[in-house]
Amino acid sequence: MENNNPKISVVVPVYNVEAYLNRCVDSILDQTVENLEIILVDDGSTDGSGKICDEYGEKYEQIRVHHKTNGGLTSAWKCGVNLASGEYVGFVDSDDWIDSHMYERMLCLALQESADVTVCGLVFDFEDPKIPRREEISNFGKEVYSREELEALFPSLINDGRFFGRTLQPARVTKLFRTELIRKNMKYCEEGVALGEDMQITFPVLLDTRKLCVVRDFYPYHYWINNKSITGKYDRDYMEKVKLLASRLQFISREKGVYDFSDQIRNDFLSMTVLTVKNEIYRNYKAGRKRVTANVKRICEDTQVREALERHTMDRLSLSIRLYLRLMKKGHYSLCYWLVLVFFKVNYYLGREYKRQ
Repeated sequence: MENNNPKISVVVPVYNVEAYLNRCVDSILDQTVENLEIILVDDGSTDGSGKICDEYGEKYEQIRVHHKTNGGLTSAWKCGVNLASGEYVGFVDSDDWIDSHMYERMLCLALQESADVTVCGLVFDFEDPKIPRREEISNFGKEVYSREELEALFPSLINDGRFFGRTLQPARVTKLFRTELIRKNMKYCEEGVALGEDMQITFPVLLDTRKLCVVRDFYPYHYWINNKSITGKYDRDYMEKVKLLASRLQFISREKGVYDFSDQIRNDFLSMTVLTVKNEIYRNYKAGRKRVTANVKRICEDTQVREALERHTMDRLSLSIRLYLRLMKKGHYSLCYWLVLVFFKVNYYLGREYKRQ
């Protein structure tokens, strides 16, 4: 029998966010839902974040604080889930914040429909005032999905033929999970995955979900993108991180054995590879055109990338993406370089580079 007043455990991974942590925690304390605990997991912060956590823990009975050595985002939220005492669990990243009625509305629908997973939307809020805030909608088209209806989505769950055409919205933070379901699938979450971390939990969870609900036209989660996030830094290991994510998704697909997602994962990998090329060009341009172009060549001539370029099944691509993939495939790396630099400012102002992947 469904508990009419179940507890929600909200897990907040914390690492060096002293400037934003109060805003985050206060927004969770302000929730209108009654039975809620907050678990602050300090992942070895070296600033004042740990002290702020302790001050909240001393002041509020519903806040629990756990300090651990630094292990990364996945290790922090997994630690929080293991500490959770609620029947449902949600996540808020420590530099973000949420509207006061987020969990009440999600829990209401979850209880009404006996849902395993409930989904809402989010808003991108940029520190740079020149960039307008932007909503990200769920790609699910209905409010309630039965198991049979979810299975009908499997052929387009990770890729529907478009560039980054994910029906599955990967973000942890826009979902309310049954705790038992997320605990069952934490074994699939490799702590070394540092790109697209959320995919490796939402993917296996969805494959086990009996009923999913979507709170339509509801954007209570505020995903904060500060100026440091926008300017970012060059990541020389980006391609290896993309490969690791793809291998984890293939592993999960094989282990679950409910559907063959191989083609979709290859398509997603190729989409991520385009981001890798962009990372190489607009975050490493100071290294000089020749060096950057040589690195783009190395990426594009990787065996796994060549296979994806040859065998991808995306048939709903925009003209610009088709052109870019063709340039990558045919070895026109200098043109790849100049196109990215020319269009970077457009992407910057539209916020295209900052969608959660």
